[in-house]
Amino acid sequence: MDNATLLLASALAATINAGTPLMLAAFGLLINEKSGVLNLGAEGMLLLAAVAGFATTVHSGSASLGFVAGAAAGMLAAAFFGWLVIWLGTNQYATGLALSIFGAGLSAFAGIPYTGTSLTAGRMDIPGLSDIPFLGTVLFRHHPMVYIALLLCAALAWFLLRSRAGLVLRATGESPESAHALGYNVRVIRFGAVVFGGACCGLAGAYLALVYTPMWQEGMTSGKGWIALALTTFACWKPWRVVGGALLFGGVTILQLNLQGLGVAIAPQIMAMLPYVATIVVLALISRNPDWIRLNIPASLGKNFNPNSA
Repeated sequence: MDNATLLLASALAATINAGTPLMLAAFGLLINEKSGVLNLGAEGMLLLAAVAGFATTVHSGSASLGFVAGAAAGMLAAAFFGWLVIWLGTNQYATGLALSIFGAGLSAFAGIPYTGTSLTAGRMDIPGLSDIPFLGTVLFRHHPMVYIALLLCAALAWFLLRSRAGLVLRATGESPESAHALGYNVRVIRFGAVVFGGACCGLAGAYLALVYTPMWQEGMTSGKGWIALALTTFACWKPWRVVGGALLFGGVTILQLNLQGLGVAIAPQIMAMLPYVATIVVLALISRNPDWIRLNIPASLGKNFNPNSA
């Protein structure tokens, strides 16, 4: 490949790498929201999972254990959030914001011993495919978690559209009163969805610390939890659209890095703003068609349910 083609292939591969943590986190938040629960604590869960995964990998030498620890940290934080909003009936918005602030503070404190420590990011070369010119570089030289994320997308699409459990979950998000009247335990269903969302955010946080930027730094998520939240709206709560949105935002992130590398005379602070400007622009464009949102948003999103008053 010539230099231009090689540069393009590397940029596309980097886009997939940058989009993977957004994809994983957004999948979890999508399931949360399909059940009717809005968790604004994604940023805090990502940070807690990142420091847990990084610390576990440093001490054990196993990245696999690091991903397990990240998922466990995300699940634990999500379970605490779920207990507060589902059983105690606290406000979902306020509780989620509190979780984000708590996660940022606790991760900064726990990560002090690991600041400046770095790891070696792993990847998987698929025999017979990774050597294909251009496509091998773009598609077949990634960390296994990239392919797991794509498989998870297919599994969630099938689950939500084809399975009975997915139908029950969607019914819970649309009308918890009706689901309760049919004999379904709305609280348990919502709690399971919240914990699953925490696991996905945990994997995303671990990916950030172990693969995307294989080091620990305070606040290293840089708002990716908020972008993942916006991504669920951008995707209209559909898994396949999450993939497209994650790659779009990942591409914007890589664009600003490439522009800096090419020496474009723009302040680095403005470059760093690009992913978040893109998020605002996309949400503003979507908001111009409220009917599109209304047809797809779970009807009970953000609304608590008390079976004793149903």
